[in-house]
Amino acid sequence: MLFDDTYKTIEAPAEGVFRDRGSKFIGYAYPILSEDEVKGILANLRAEHSKARHFCWALRLSPDRSIFRIQDDGEPSGTAGRPILNTMLSTDITNVLIVVVRYFGGTLLGVPGLINAYKTAAAEAINAAHVIEKTVNDIYELQFDYLLMNDIMRLIKEERLHVISQDFDNSCCIKIEIRKSSLNIILGKIEKIEGVKLKYLFTA
Repeated sequence: MLFDDTYKTIEAPAEGVFRDRGSKFIGYAYPILSEDEVKGILANLRAEHSKARHFCWALRLSPDRSIFRIQDDGEPSGTAGRPILNTMLSTDITNVLIVVVRYFGGTLLGVPGLINAYKTAAAEAINAAHVIEKTVNDIYELQFDYLLMNDIMRLIKEERLHVISQDFDNSCCIKIEIRKSSLNIILGKIEKIEGVKLKYLFTA
């Protein structure tokens, strides 16, 4: 199979701490599914750590690990966001945001010291997290007439598909997750049921 349909991420938020010459670096790791979540997380951390000097972060998104962002937040370029991202690359996790909050201790650490501090704080947060493996799933929405309910539910049960949400009225709507590796087979089966509208939403 060409496409690897599993990826590693973390199960729940975790944190780790690193100290160097009076400065304190607190690493926070969060499982996320989109960039939209970053703003709220940063706002909460800034409120919680109002005396901290820097909030540097990196994120990695999507099962193919192709999306990443880094933010040095006032630290010298390349000394914070990049080392945080590198810890994610070395542990091969994705759909994760790591923020390192720095309390300045009065002593300048220099470029090598900063790189080490941000890297270590991020690594401590990952070490504290529970790393899990997930399958890559495409999320689809099925729309169909109530009369087709039995056919659809039978297929979902047979293929052990995970239902994310369902709304049953005169016309029904179900959101399901289909594992990437079995996508073509299952879509083929759905298409055989006449009158079903199939809509791709996103990949998770």
